[in-house]
Amino acid sequence: MQTRQLGQSDLLVTPICLGTMTFGEQVGERDAHAILDRAVARGVNFLDTAEMYSVPARKETFGATETIIGRWLAARPGMRQKIVLATKVSGPSRGMPWIREGAGMTQEDIVASCEASLRRLQVEVIDLYQIHWPERNVPAFGQVYYDPTKERTKTPIYEQLEALNKLVRQGKVRSIGVSNETPYGVHEFVRVAEQYELPRIASVQNPYCLVSRGVDNALDETMHRLGVSLLAYSPLGFGLLTGKYDESGTSGPGAPKEGRIAKYESVRSQRWGRPEALAAARRYNALAREHGLTPTRMALAWCYGNWRVASTIIGVTSVAQLEEDLDAWGTALSPELLAAIDQVRWELRDPAA
Repeated sequence: MQTRQLGQSDLLVTPICLGTMTFGEQVGERDAHAILDRAVARGVNFLDTAEMYSVPARKETFGATETIIGRWLAARPGMRQKIVLATKVSGPSRGMPWIREGAGMTQEDIVASCEASLRRLQVEVIDLYQIHWPERNVPAFGQVYYDPTKERTKTPIYEQLEALNKLVRQGKVRSIGVSNETPYGVHEFVRVAEQYELPRIASVQNPYCLVSRGVDNALDETMHRLGVSLLAYSPLGFGLLTGKYDESGTSGPGAPKEGRIAKYESVRSQRWGRPEALAAARRYNALAREHGLTPTRMALAWCYGNWRVASTIIGVTSVAQLEEDLDAWGTALSPELLAAIDQVRWELRDPAA
C-alpha cells in the first residue's frame, strides 16, 4: 500500500488504519499485541486510538487501549518511527464523569488529556491529535436533527485551537484533526485557523459505510474544497455489513454473542441497532453474494475505493479478522455493482446516519 498525505499536513498514512477501541475489552493485551504486530507486518503504518477507549466506555477500562499500545511500543524499540499514531481528546462528558466533569472542554482540559495520553502511550509526541466529538451541540451518534435550544457551548473553536496550538508549539502534537463533525464545524475550524494563524485540521474522522453515508450530504464537498482528509470509521457498520446478523438479527437468542451490537445494549440503542439499519444491511449483503463477493469484502472495497476516503479505519478482534479485512484491499467493484449499491441507497437512504 502506498501512503497518502493527510490533508495539508506532513503526515503520510496508509489507506488502511488499524482502529483499536476493542483492545482492553473484547481483546486482551496479548492478542492486541499480536494484531498490532501483524498489521505492521502487512504494511499498515497508521494506528488510531482515543483516551476514552476501550468501548463500550467504562470507568474501569478508561485509558486501557492507550496503555496496551504504550506497552507494545515500549517492548519494540524502533517501532515508534515506523507508525503514524493518532489519538483523541474526548469532548464534553456525555455521561462519563471519569473523563472530566462539566459540560465544557476548556483549554486546560485539552492539555491535561493530551499529557495523560502521552504517558499512557509512552511516547513524546502524538502524530495526529483529534477532538473526539464537538464541544458544541450537534446531532451525532444517532441523533438526526440539530436543535438550537440545546446549545451549551462553553469553549469557542478559537480557544480549542489555541490549546492545540500550545501542544504543537511544545512539540507534543504534530498535526490535529476533528471527529464526528459537521460541514459547518470543519469549515469553521479551517476558517478560524487561517484567520488567526493557528494549526489547521488535517482530517475529520466520521462514520462512513453503506448504511451510513451522511458524508455524501455536503461534508464531502467541504472536505474537498478545504483540503481536509476523511478518516472513515465503522466501514462494516459495527458488523451489520459482515452478514453475521442476517439470519438472527442483532438481539435475541440467535444473535452472535461475540458481536458488539449483540453484546452491548448501549450500541443497540444507537444508530447501528435500528431495525431499518439491519434491513438495509441485509439488502447490501445479498447484493454482495449475488456478485460473488462476501459482504465484508464488498463493504470494505466500496470504502477503500471511494475518492472521499483518505484512510479507512478497521476494527478487529482477531488476527483472522485483520487478515480478511486487509485481503479486501485492491478489490475492484464493477460499474454495475456500484450502480446497484447506489440504487439501494436511493430506496433506503442512510438508516444508520
